[in-house]
Amino acid sequence: MPGTLVFTGDQKVSIPEVHCIQYNESELREFDLTDDLKIPSAPQTITWINVNGIHEVALIEKLGAHYKLHPLTLEDIVHPDQRPKREDMGEYLFLVLKMLTFCEADNGEPRSVIAEQVSIVLGKDFVISFQEDKQKGDVFDHVRERLRTNKGKIRRSGSDYLGYTLIDSIVDYYFLILEHAGETVEEVEQALMENPQRQFLDSIYHLKRLMLTLRRNVWPVREMLNLLGRDESPILHQSTNVYLQDVYSHTVQIIDQVEVLRETVSTMLEIYLSSVSYKLNATMKFLTLVATIFMPLTFIAGVYGMNFEHMPELRWRYGYPGSLILMLLVALAMVVFFHHKKWIGEK
Repeated sequence: MPGTLVFTGDQKVSIPEVHCIQYNESELREFDLTDDLKIPSAPQTITWINVNGIHEVALIEKLGAHYKLHPLTLEDIVHPDQRPKREDMGEYLFLVLKMLTFCEADNGEPRSVIAEQVSIVLGKDFVISFQEDKQKGDVFDHVRERLRTNKGKIRRSGSDYLGYTLIDSIVDYYFLILEHAGETVEEVEQALMENPQRQFLDSIYHLKRLMLTLRRNVWPVREMLNLLGRDESPILHQSTNVYLQDVYSHTVQIIDQVEVLRETVSTMLEIYLSSVSYKLNATMKFLTLVATIFMPLTFIAGVYGMNFEHMPELRWRYGYPGSLILMLLVALAMVVFFHHKKWIGEK
């Protein structure tokens, strides 16, 4: 039923964590609201609430009631399979993005990438961010540090600039993953050209899955940012739209690089398959030449192995060494002929 809160994802944390920062240009306060969700009133400040863990429906409902969030917004928050999108709900903007982080493999395999849904509710004087699990990587740490040290213009700006900063942090981390992917592609490509081996096939398919993950998650973000940058919502100031357009250009750049890497990976797969085919053809060519050389020798041996009574060569004193010499001459003649035709001895 629409508007009914039912968590549909995998529970990734045991207890949800709720962290609150209230700030303005002159002061900043932090609160841990995990045990008691009582949001302190602070006029003329910006409130940022970050929720880590979205499986506890009662917590989401309580936050929604406090900030008068629409039931459909709360429903999308607890459904972590949403496509990146933007919804203008009048009193606030609702944004959904995918945060990509590395997941280290325990067995020495290449690093994989996991996608975590991040929901952002952007109001006039508040921002609420919902994360599935920040234990495997939280790209918002440097935003908190900028707030605490009062670096840049973040504390002199409104909630829309904080929302832009969170989005920019997510998109910037895409570049780190793309850089890692590019380095891996170069390493595998160089090794593949030097000595194609079966082990590279697994690396190629790993890279193809990585490119697919990036493309599937970045494309909708680009569309969402394009709409957000043109938004006429009173929550977004014109000065912030300029920054949002800059993030949009970053996503376009990321997608272009992803497409280039996808083409490179596809070419690498073709190189590997061509190398395997070349080795197979070379092996079949060698076996065919060997079989062709032995065909007349087998014929000669078969003729003199029939043991008919009236075969003059059978009683000839030099018949055995003569037949061996004949076979050797035939074999040498065929080798010379094959070499003349350039069927053997090619590099």
